[in-house]
Amino acid sequence: MVFLNIPLLVRARGPDEFWRKRRIFKLAAHYRSRTRNVYSFAIRSVHRALAYATKGRKLKKLDMAQLWTTRVEAGCQQYGVGLETFKEGLTRTDILLNKKMLADLAIWEPRSFEALVKISRERAAVEGFPDIKQRSAFNQVYGLRNLKLD
Repeated sequence: MVFLNIPLLVRARGPDEFWRKRRIFKLAAHYRSRTRNVYSFAIRSVHRALAYATKGRKLKKLDMAQLWTTRVEAGCQQYGVGLETFKEGLTRTDILLNKKMLADLAIWEPRSFEALVKISRERAAVEGFPDIKQRSAFNQVYGLRNLKLD
């Protein structure tokens, strides 16, 4: 496009405006009424939707962490051990699993989770945690060698 004078150059927006608007209209394609095909409405709705999406991603992470904690806590309650005692016992036994893995074990691998609870409970009993008063019969099967009491 050839511009013969400066005012025509300033008025012409060129292809950039087309692609900028097209990007907004693509994001607004599933909206209803004029928010889908009127640019001034569409851009407001798209910006609001993107802001909600950002907040939603953060909230999703918090919700999932809360769900994992609830699942692990419920699994611990089945075997009579508190969540903090369970976590501390696992940490002191050098079993480092995150909340997501523990929650998956609690839901899908109950026997593996039970073994972890027993190991944690035994460590808590050996080290004299206030929540655990007595030792279980677990050490008769596995032995204290697995607990690394050095």
